[in-house]
Amino acid sequence: MKITRDIKEYEDIINLPRPEPQCHQRMPMEKRAAQFSPFAALTGYEEVIKQTAQEHEAKINISNQDR
Repeated sequence: MKITRDIKEYEDIINLPRPEPQCHQRMPMEKRAAQFSPFAALTGYEEVIKQTAQEHEAKINISNQDR
């Protein structure tokens, strides 16, 4: 089921100016951008990955030396 709308439905609002906040000032662009920047949700994850990779490489090297 595809819903399609005609732009004519929005002619009354399409060119209206953007509403300005009445109770507070607009947030500065620097702070706004910071809200959407990536963050480290899994602190220490990269270190665990590196350590695991090193352990597996060490096991591979040991098994290769046994041959």
